[in-house]
Amino acid sequence: MKRTRLLFVASFALACAATTTVRAQETASATVTATIVTPISITKDVDMNFGNVAVQSTTAGTVVLTPAGTRTRTGGVTLPTTAGTVTAASFTVAGTTGYTYTITLPTTPLTITSGANTMTVTAFTSDPSGTGTLTGGSQVLNVGATLNVSAGQPAGVYVSGTPFDVTVNYN
Repeated sequence: MKRTRLLFVASFALACAATTTVRAQETASATVTATIVTPISITKDVDMNFGNVAVQSTTAGTVVLTPAGTRTRTGGVTLPTTAGTVTAASFTVAGTTGYTYTITLPTTPLTITSGANTMTVTAFTSDPSGTGTLTGGSQVLNVGATLNVSAGQPAGVYVSGTPFDVTVNYN
């Protein structure tokens, strides 16, 4: 009987050791999605032109051209009644409707030349300023700046050797 009992206990222990533990397992699945939006773009429509400017021989000044295309003067600068062509730079920004974007304007002076003579263009401003919103997939971006005119600036047509850059980027 002892032997039977020992055999029974040994058989039971062996059966318990041979049994594997079963655990419940669950699985869930997820899909992956990516949406490519229309790339943002910018196209120049109109170049910047400060128009006709006169300056005193002894006093420098500036011409401020707003993004709306209006001019004001400081110092020894005069704006003749025959203004010539006066235009703020104009660009069309295009992309995905409703998206906002940042506007980066030049921060360093742009030199314009007429022969060996130079002037600088600084303080670029834009409308919209800083950020814009694409309504209907596009928006007009106008850019103005300040023309720095030296006293006795020689007459001539002054043009930038390289254009200035305006950069737009989705927020």
